[in-house]
Amino acid sequence: MKRNLAYALFVMLIAVASCSFTNQSAENFENDDKDKLLLDLITYVLEKGHYEPKTINDDFSVSVFEDFISVLDPTKRYFLESDIRDFEQYKFQIDDQIKNTEITFFNVVYERLMERMEGAKAVYKEVLSEPFDYAQKETINIEYEDLTFADSKKDLKERWRKQLKYATLGTYDSKITMGENMKDLFKEGDDKEAEKPMTPLEAEVASREATQKTLDEFFDFVNDLERKDWFVQYINTIVDEFDPHTFYFAPDDKEKFDMNMSGKFEGIGARLQKKPEGAKVVEVISGGPVWRDQRLEVGDQILKVGQAGEAPINIVGMRLDDAIKLIKGPQGTVVDLTVRKVDGSVAVISLTRDVVELEESFAKSANIIKGDTKFGLINLPKFYVDFDDYSERNAATDVAKEVERLKQEGAEGLILDLRDNGGGSLKTVVEMAGLFIKDGPIVQVQSSGQVKEVYEDKDERIQWDGPLVILVNELSASASEILAAAMQDYKRAVVIGSKQTFGKGTVQNVLPLDNIVRSNEHGDLGAIKLTTQKFYRINGGSTQLEGVKSDVVVPDKYSYIDLGERDQANPLKWDKITAADYRLWEGYIDYEQTVANSKKRIAQNAQIKLIEENAKWLKSEQDELEISLNYGDYKAEEAKDKEKLNYFKKLSEYDNKLSFRSLKYEEELFTKDSVLREKRDRWHKNLAKDVYVEEAINVLQDLKINNIKRGKLASVKG
Repeated sequence: MKRNLAYALFVMLIAVASCSFTNQSAENFENDDKDKLLLDLITYVLEKGHYEPKTINDDFSVSVFEDFISVLDPTKRYFLESDIRDFEQYKFQIDDQIKNTEITFFNVVYERLMERMEGAKAVYKEVLSEPFDYAQKETINIEYEDLTFADSKKDLKERWRKQLKYATLGTYDSKITMGENMKDLFKEGDDKEAEKPMTPLEAEVASREATQKTLDEFFDFVNDLERKDWFVQYINTIVDEFDPHTFYFAPDDKEKFDMNMSGKFEGIGARLQKKPEGAKVVEVISGGPVWRDQRLEVGDQILKVGQAGEAPINIVGMRLDDAIKLIKGPQGTVVDLTVRKVDGSVAVISLTRDVVELEESFAKSANIIKGDTKFGLINLPKFYVDFDDYSERNAATDVAKEVERLKQEGAEGLILDLRDNGGGSLKTVVEMAGLFIKDGPIVQVQSSGQVKEVYEDKDERIQWDGPLVILVNELSASASEILAAAMQDYKRAVVIGSKQTFGKGTVQNVLPLDNIVRSNEHGDLGAIKLTTQKFYRINGGSTQLEGVKSDVVVPDKYSYIDLGERDQANPLKWDKITAADYRLWEGYIDYEQTVANSKKRIAQNAQIKLIEENAKWLKSEQDELEISLNYGDYKAEEAKDKEKLNYFKKLSEYDNKLSFRSLKYEEELFTKDSVLREKRDRWHKNLAKDVYVEEAINVLQDLKINNIKRGKLASVKG
């Protein structure tokens, strides 16, 4: 989003303040290091520029204390309880240290962590030198947040033993299973030793060796980290207390961020979130390797990362930035990800790193034929724009083109699919909403201490005045929520999907820290991504936390899993401002009856009942935190899970009895572009299994019957 007046005023404030700040820096920071300068700059920017700055007091101090230790030792296998007691002398002093640009707490914790990590090298090698007894009846609780720190080094070693046995159990099972599968292929007299199936004893030894190699590589990786890398983590612990979208970028990370903003995503194409058990997938980037492969999904957790067939490195306990460095790599190289799926199963997924195919993130459309009636569907993965040249290509103009093409091909109703759309440009939202209404407000934006701004559609033309349905899910965020909310408030469209969308109702801007100081002796200082504004619906309610509640709620597999803004750390609260002045859409008769009819169909749909059953089972699997380390119990649980997975395979076999066809202009392209044909065929195949699209068509039929507009086709009004 381009800088608006409020943000421009903020930048001016920072620029003016930088004069006195810079003059002081020569005197106050002459003998201080870069860490203290960074701390002072960032807290200054947070105080002056954040939408809702936190009071840096004792409560803030306690939060930083707890969160920093949790970030450094999430599985609680480095620090002892005595270490925590030593640190607690600073528990209520961090706020004072921040104000005085002191970093004593960081220094003490960092030095102790280095000491404990060095000691851990001997501990894990000692643990892995002894066999694991998989016949023993014992369990491990993987809810590490509730775990206390070990009282002694003896207790700490026992913690390592259980965690490493747990980490090794899957490897042991794979080697045993591989051996059993090879028995039928193994021939007597074959001298290829590598092909011989392993005995349980051999598998146990080999699995421990594999785990040790993984840990050796992990600690080699850690050894390469510098003190400044750990300090960035401390800075971001402080920054994260303000809200989950405010973030400090070290100079190298800022360059990567700039590349991502330019639309070049090199890697696997997924956004990750730190979890005690690894890295959780929270977003799949359209067009990337993960998106194309389809095996890695939102909610899956990456446990290990390997390079092109090499032994994988366990990323449990690793900083997220470091894990991402392992996952990323040059285009064309292969990364092997050991993943715990949402359903609890563990799989190794090999992906070829690539640059995201931007074409796949653009709007695309399809004709849907039901009986003798044709409908249109537009899929929009994100609200894209070229900030340097808005006229070049953007989501609003592309959707307008697709609407016009669908009209020309006889569509009598339109589905706008915003599922998994994480948002993007605000300007494109306002323009896109204007395609479906005459004129009026679309979204309200509030800056801290400023008068609200109302973004309006001022173009009285309506490109589509026919029946409209918008599809959303838990991953529809930001700009998607603005569009869905506006159409819902106008009663222009029926919103079908999850109980509520993601709930991101905030705006961020990136501020290079070098802009605040005229010069410094430390080089590039990086940048801070700062929350400066909040979105509000035209009815006055915020989309923050609550998101958009669908008119017709349809369960999906994420229905009972914690996703969205509410699952983030320190989200801004929901609130309300005054409503904008707008008039309801008058193009439908019995709008409420249409919604009621849809809810009745949903309640009776067998496929949707099965989806909800699957969602509840996935939640129960995720809540199972007490894990058996007994191999017999492990295999019994695995067999039960496989039985359930086979039962739920019926979900992917569903047929909604709808026909899907590409538009004429695309069919002409297929003769020269077989890859495009293959992509569209795959998309149509997935749409044919989509019960949400099926219900959207049912709703469009009801709206079409009750639509008071004349003629089959929507019209363009001058």
